[in-house]
Parts: sequence; C-alpha cells; structure tokens
Amino acid sequence: MSTKQNAVIGLVGMCGSGKSVLTQMFEERGFSKVYFGSLTMEEIAKRGIAKTPENEKLIREELREKHGPAAFAICLADRIEALAKEGNVVLDGLYSWSEYKYLAKRLNVPFYIVAIVTNRGLRYERLSVRTERPLTNDQAYARDVAEIENIEKGGPISIADAYIVNNSSVEDMKAQFEELLRSLDL
Repeated sequence: MSTKQNAVIGLVGMCGSGKSVLTQMFEERGFSKVYFGSLTMEEIAKRGIAKTPENEKLIREELREKHGPAAFAICLADRIEALAKEGNVVLDGLYSWSEYKYLAKRLNVPFYIVAIVTNRGLRYERLSVRTERPLTNDQAYARDVAEIENIEKGGPISIADAYIVNNSSVEDMKAQFEELLRSLDL
C-alpha cells in the first residue's frame, strides 16, 4: 500500500497564459479539475445575463464583495477537499493572494502553486483568436489591470513553487509539464 499523499496543484497566471491547456495536461494524468471560473459562469447563467467580459468582471467582483477576497476559495474549498481525498487535484485559475492563503491554511494535503507565464503581447494575440470569450487588446489590458489592482492576482504568481514559460509551442509546454511532475514526484 502506497503512503504517497494526494496533492493539490493551484495554477496561476494572467488571462491567456495557457492555464486551460496546462489544466488539460493534468487531467490527462488523472487529476480532478476544479475550475475557479465556474462560479462566475454559474452565476451568469443563474441571472440569465450575457457572457461578456464586463459581466464576468461584475460577477467576480460581486462575489468578492460578498464573501471577501478569498471568495472563490471559500466557495470551492469543500469540493477541493472532497476530490483530494480521492486523488490529485488541479485548480484552474486560483486568482488572489487571499485565496492562496486560505487554501494553504485549510488544506491537509501538499499544496503547490504553479505559475504559467507568457509575454503580454502573445497572451493578447491568443486571447483575440480564442473561440470562447475572445478579447480585444483593450479588453485584455482592462482585465489585466482589474485582476492586478482589484483581485491581488500578482501574489500567487510571485510566490509560485514552479514556473512554466509558455512563449513557444504546446510541445515545449508539455516537456516543462513532464519535468514539473518529476520534480514534484507526482
């Protein structure tokens, strides 16, 4: 019987950095996914409003106003803990320093932060052509500013246990992913 403990990997990065692609790599390795943005999308659907960058920002900020800066972690913690009892978990889109601190204190399994970083111009280019929720350069910049100033997004990126640089190909990111798994013994 293995004594290896399940782990939770929190993925952090700015919009368009490649968190969803990296999340998929973790899922293909058997990790359960918790998508932080699902709370925003669920609330948009519940209200019957359009999925626009402005409405997404409105909902994100309302949730944080209602539950505090750790809102998404607070609302998802039970789900994360339940999944971590069954296996490894990847968190797609942990945003704030408060969310990081909340989960670091609450979780009783190894908790690693992995930052995925991409040059801004490349992120904006990718965001402009994505099929779901594309953003113009102005919208992407406005989102960056809002996430940095209003959501404490820089903290978890700065304190990450590991970094994946996504300025090249998916194959390059996959190689970095494999090295990350080896280094974390996952």
